[in-house]
Amino acid sequence: MSHSADRRDAAWWVDRAVQSLVFVGGISGILFIIGIFIFISKEGYGFIVSTLDFGEFFASPRWRPTSSHNPTYGALALIAGTASVTGLAMIVAVPFSLGAAIYIGEFATGKTREYLKVLVEMLAAIPSVVWGFIGLSIMNPLIIELFNVPVGLNVLNSGIILGLMAAPIMTTLAEDALKAVPDTYREAAEALGATRWQVIFRVVLPAAKNGLVAAILLGVGRGFGETMAVLMASGHSINLPTSPFDSVRALTATIAAELGETAAGSEHYQALFTLGIFLFIVTFVINLTADLVVRGVRKQRP
Repeated sequence: MSHSADRRDAAWWVDRAVQSLVFVGGISGILFIIGIFIFISKEGYGFIVSTLDFGEFFASPRWRPTSSHNPTYGALALIAGTASVTGLAMIVAVPFSLGAAIYIGEFATGKTREYLKVLVEMLAAIPSVVWGFIGLSIMNPLIIELFNVPVGLNVLNSGIILGLMAAPIMTTLAEDALKAVPDTYREAAEALGATRWQVIFRVVLPAAKNGLVAAILLGVGRGFGETMAVLMASGHSINLPTSPFDSVRALTATIAAELGETAAGSEHYQALFTLGIFLFIVTFVINLTADLVVRGVRKQRP
């Protein structure tokens, strides 16, 4: 009896230890996010309280923090550059990712499906600096030659590169959303005489729409937060874009390029952290919206 009791006690302690480890692992992500927000808020708080002019920050395209006479901190051009690149990236990524997800989830079978899923995961593992190098060395001369423009580092270049970067994660999430649709839906539609494409477009996609929207929103968040590839492929020029061939500068690229050259604690330094706070809030709202959409799917599912 004592040996069996000892074994039960040991199993109980192991179970408790595993539960504690899982709890710490789960709560650590929340703590890290809170810690990051506290850090960037602390660094940018002085600028927000004493210097920030919200009208200038959101309405002026003049980002001149190093001017000796009249430094200005207008982020409109940076916001517009980020939004234009991300918007074009979604135009590229959404058709590719949804098409790939539909083929992998609804048409591919056996080893073909497994190979495609591995290929998609490998694309997601490519470092952003490699994508940036592709934009700089391959897409740049290609755009110049095809469209007869003086510079190929522009919204079109960075949008295509960012779209290809966001497509793998969007494909994976979209394929999971399609897989979550019960097979009974497909079988019922086929029993009524629907073709394969009718089943997909009339039954599967509407049933998975919330999950697909969540995948797209997470792709948007991925686009807003990308740094190196956008820095290398966008031209890094402060402009309000009027065409896909204009060079722009993104918020993340501005922080990455300027933070190492500013004096710690200066207005410029704090202004960059203010940009970081704005980016954090935008990406948090996007990811929260995607999470609420997914929760809505789970509540509606029978």
